[in-house]
Amino acid sequence: LQTRLQAGKGYGNTLKCVLTVYRNESLAGFFKGMSFPLASIGIYSSVVFGVFSNTQRLLSQRRHGDPAAAPSLTDMTLASVVAGVISVGIGTPVELVKIRLQMQTQPYTKANVKLNSTVPGSPVYRGPIHCLRTILQKEGIPGVYRGNIAMLLRDVPGYCAYFIPYAMFCDWITPHGSISPNPFSIWVAGGVAGAVSWAVSTPMDVVKSRIQADGVYLNQYKGTLDCMLQSYQNEGLKVFCRGLLVNTMRGFPSSAAMFLGYELSLKAMKRCQTQTNP
Repeated sequence: LQTRLQAGKGYGNTLKCVLTVYRNESLAGFFKGMSFPLASIGIYSSVVFGVFSNTQRLLSQRRHGDPAAAPSLTDMTLASVVAGVISVGIGTPVELVKIRLQMQTQPYTKANVKLNSTVPGSPVYRGPIHCLRTILQKEGIPGVYRGNIAMLLRDVPGYCAYFIPYAMFCDWITPHGSISPNPFSIWVAGGVAGAVSWAVSTPMDVVKSRIQADGVYLNQYKGTLDCMLQSYQNEGLKVFCRGLLVNTMRGFPSSAAMFLGYELSLKAMKRCQTQTNP
């Protein structure tokens, strides 16, 4: 839904988008492009959380001489920026394949764009591997990283609005006297952080989705700035809020589960390590 609302034409609001996708593509339409992100989400998340945590510990070691020292706001911000930059290297090809698969049945108006030989609305890719191979053959490595600048501008502030609110809300809702937050506090703080992060990221997420969808049948945008200017000229400022509701609604449960799984896994591994090496 997010991709169709942001980069598609004629879907209107969220409810209309849901009905249109279901009417044209049945339930299978809601799961297009899912396999590649599903196969890579574990690696992607572990790298992002690992880079953030290790950068934060390194900064605490350099500043306070103790990697376990409570990080300052500056430390968390810098660690979030580093995590956002690193995430682009892994996330851009995954996002590109997902969006190309989701948008390959999107019809385009012939009067508005110059189309390639492929007929709009007909499938171009047979699956994620075929999609990635086709992009590599036609566009090379730069094609695989199409939209990386927009993704960088999305993820750097996005991760700052992800990890920092999580830490703040965890501290705020954790009962006084507790050594560590309980699972409910982690779940709520993670969900709030996810919703806040996606609210901050949505404007550049729209730009990223449009640039990466561009190229299935046509090449409309010359780059990030051109995409922003064309989108604004054609649809006004409201275009940068497309998919905001869907993003924030999915951001809460997915991030709540992500942070809860991360924190509980860390506690379990630390407990096992303590039992093994008392």
